[in-house]
Amino acid sequence: MGSSSVEGGGLQSNVKVVERAILMGTTRRPCEVVVRLLGLFLTLVATIIVGVDKETKIISYAGIDFKATAKWEYLSATVFLLVSNAIACSYAAASLVMLEMAKRRRNDNNDVLSTSVVEFGVTVMDLVMMGLLFSANGAAAAVGVIAQNGNSHIQWMKVCNVFDAYCRHMTAAFLLSFFASVSFLFMVLFSLVKLHYYKFST
Repeated sequence: MGSSSVEGGGLQSNVKVVERAILMGTTRRPCEVVVRLLGLFLTLVATIIVGVDKETKIISYAGIDFKATAKWEYLSATVFLLVSNAIACSYAAASLVMLEMAKRRRNDNNDVLSTSVVEFGVTVMDLVMMGLLFSANGAAAAVGVIAQNGNSHIQWMKVCNVFDAYCRHMTAAFLLSFFASVSFLFMVLFSLVKLHYYKFST
């Protein structure tokens, strides 16, 4: 009789574990996929805009005309912006594949442990990508303000009055990158919501 009770309790415990796993696997999938695709699209477009942005102008100074070119690779902040968005874009694509493979593994083999490990790893990387994008956006914004307004205290001249098209394109790329970082923030929030559901289902 005692052994039957133990076996019954163990069976109920296993059923509860499976129910929690199903709950964890289904609470955020549709929204997560949409937001992750949005992050992929935004970082891809931002990377392309920064990568192709280039403007050449003829500038007159002290009676001398010379050709000047503005390009993303000439500033470390814009290099950081491009590389960060390229990394985040590649990761977003890879994470979609990993999550889909983990979902299929869970459905086919009921492999709850490996699925949880994959989702935890993806959540950690979401947080890393969010921090990377926000830092790149901050660096680009700081340089953009100087390019737009200059700095009279240290005699840095503004350049956006000359390379206006270049600055407009960089502003668009910055905004796309900023919204992409917000989308990664939402991915992290989805993970917290998922953890909340898991906690109250125990």
